[in-house]
Amino acid sequence: MKNILLTGTAGFIGSNFVPYFLDKYSGYNLINLDLLTYAGNLENLKECEKNPRFKFIKGDICNRELVEFIFKEFDISGVIHFAAESHVDNSIKNPEAFIKTNVNGTFTLLDVAYKYWMNKPFAYKDEYKNARFHHISTDEVYGTLGETGLFSETTPYAPNSPYSSSKASSDMIVRAYHETYGLNTIITNCSNNYGPKQHDEKLIPTIIRNALANKPIPIYGDGKNIRDWLYVLDHCKGIDIAYHKGKAGQTYNIGGKNERTNLEIVAKICEILDELLPKDESYKNLLTFVEDRAGHDRRYAIDASKIENELDWKADETFDSGIVKTVKWYVEKYS
Repeated sequence: MKNILLTGTAGFIGSNFVPYFLDKYSGYNLINLDLLTYAGNLENLKECEKNPRFKFIKGDICNRELVEFIFKEFDISGVIHFAAESHVDNSIKNPEAFIKTNVNGTFTLLDVAYKYWMNKPFAYKDEYKNARFHHISTDEVYGTLGETGLFSETTPYAPNSPYSSSKASSDMIVRAYHETYGLNTIITNCSNNYGPKQHDEKLIPTIIRNALANKPIPIYGDGKNIRDWLYVLDHCKGIDIAYHKGKAGQTYNIGGKNERTNLEIVAKICEILDELLPKDESYKNLLTFVEDRAGHDRRYAIDASKIENELDWKADETFDSGIVKTVKWYVEKYS
């Protein structure tokens, strides 16, 4: 049995990943570390709590003493690092928390892993020769796109928010630990995820929640900001493949090839709700434009051809199929 440390798994993507990973790999014990801040909810992991290969620890990735204890106590031989402050609006209001968790926390995990698995730079201890550190990042590190083009793994970093700059910083620290010390690292940068268990404050849950409550659906600016949408389980499968098959030191972009404006997202969700829970007038009439977010990036879109061609990953869900599953899940949650 191998013991793998997963961080931030009470959040959106991690809590979808854990049951998938537990089910697929019977040879792994999963040690889960999460501080349970506002975005972390143990209810998200309820389906795993009775699994003997699942262990949850409440704690801070910035707490070096705790991280060192976990490595020694459970003999950790792999890390998949989800933990991050990730809400852009919150990063504008309180950037310090993002620097602390995303930069300092990632450094702590990397440094403990390096010193536990390796004797010196480029010299792994015999029992940890296959130990790997997988860092989950975002396409927001690349900045914003014009009307054409895609983010690739060679796109220069140009983060525009405190959130994306903190993630870009953590990516660079991961890169440095590979280049300087020879640590076996992987970075994956994903496009916007959607699906079950996402925090209520995010765009898609907000649209559904407000629509069901007959409240205004707030859309920033003109609503024409474009994002590339990736169903969360497809992302989990990409992380799985990159962790097991990716080449050390490489970055892999994971995207859904589903570019949509925020207006298109609202329209599609309202159409689904009009069919599922019809009322006298369309939910679209609740759409309300609000003042735009400061530094709001106009367009993100990912070129996922590297992970598709080199590691044979592909998204199973189209946006049309994934969004129906997503809306039905939230309708049940909010009803």
